[in-house]
Amino acid sequence: MSYDFDLFVIGGGSGGIATARRAASYGAKVGIAEFDRLGGTCVNRGCVPKKLMVYASHFADHAAEAAGYGWQFEPGTFDWHKMITAVNNEVTRLNGIYQRMLDNAQVQLFAAYARLLDAHIVEVGDQKVTADKILVAVGGEPFKPQIPGIEHAITSDDIFHLPQQPKRIVIFGGGYIGCEFACILNGLGSEVVQVIRRDRVLRGFDQDIRMEIQEAMIKHGIRILNADIAGIEKTDQGLKVTLQGETEETIITDALSLAALGRRPRLDSLGLENTQVEVVNGAIATDRYSRTAEENIYAVGDCTDRINLTPVAIQEGRALADTVFGGQSRLMSYENVPSAVFTTPEAATVGLTEAEAAEQYGEENLHVYRSRFRPMYYTLPNKDEKTLMKLIVHRETDKVLGAHMVGDGAAEIIQGVAIALKMGATKANFDATVGIHPSSAEEFVTMR
Repeated sequence: MSYDFDLFVIGGGSGGIATARRAASYGAKVGIAEFDRLGGTCVNRGCVPKKLMVYASHFADHAAEAAGYGWQFEPGTFDWHKMITAVNNEVTRLNGIYQRMLDNAQVQLFAAYARLLDAHIVEVGDQKVTADKILVAVGGEPFKPQIPGIEHAITSDDIFHLPQQPKRIVIFGGGYIGCEFACILNGLGSEVVQVIRRDRVLRGFDQDIRMEIQEAMIKHGIRILNADIAGIEKTDQGLKVTLQGETEETIITDALSLAALGRRPRLDSLGLENTQVEVVNGAIATDRYSRTAEENIYAVGDCTDRINLTPVAIQEGRALADTVFGGQSRLMSYENVPSAVFTTPEAATVGLTEAEAAEQYGEENLHVYRSRFRPMYYTLPNKDEKTLMKLIVHRETDKVLGAHMVGDGAAEIIQGVAIALKMGATKANFDATVGIHPSSAEEFVTMR
């Protein structure tokens, strides 16, 4: 049978675009559908604009710390509108780059919503196209719980488009997105209350990281409460948020963000019911080659709910294209995938947490190294800021199973450490490496 496309991609985010371009480089005729802006969550509503806002949130501290080094600055003022405009202008610039990348790869873009009619036919806007292979890369969307008054809350997507800075904000949930926005808004001068259902933020991360980040957030002025939200009501004074559980009180705030309650695969109205594609626990089920139960349909990225990180989606997509169109059988490896949390202070991690390592190898078979210190930068400003570094080592093999850090430049440092873990480095390899002095990073090769 003759098809319009060798590959048709539903979703123009990082994973979908990476797959489309790689497949096209092998000579495949590729189409891609995206009803929103190109780049997906990361470029438009996630990593990129959020990281720019993280940078903006640090300047007040930098100005204060400069006094310890002999610099004196007049108290500054912050212009929310100018920052948001600059951030969104950068997003628009990146959208254009993605468009040019598709054009250069000769991938045909359909600026419309796509829906599967069967395993080979896709309805795109008001037309139908056929494809030999189909990739679903539709990403995720913020989750909204059923709470009275939930229509008054905003999600993480909305924060990038607020016309004015909220002077008071409640952030509901303790995930990494919520913690990042809590630190951003706190750094920009907002009064921040973070409501979490558990005793600590950042569930799933190493316990020492969770404790260090939460203590630092509280020390920097973020109020963290253990509670649930019973209801939200709009009043003349602002939003009235009623808490229940361990903390029971009412908070008046300018905005309530659900940024920290996570995201879920964006599968509504996709037409999966017209195919054999299986959905398990709200996500598309795939095998190791990103293939669904429908032999010619694949899925990558957040809609599969494996490791929801942009670089993972890109790697999955490229491995898929190499396998299907490039004549190479290549699998995506989910072992030792590094990640970072851009809170203040920053955290980054690669490999197993201490709890995961203990469960897998036994606590008695581990050697855990920790170092907690004040970095040199904070000596002259005389600030009580700490960096935490941690290595988890298997006693029998001396292999480093996990590396974790909280502190300035954590993501930049752990990216390099991740290479070592990916290669199977031992603690002896770390010990034999000469440190760069004076630096915080050298602590990873001097811990005893």
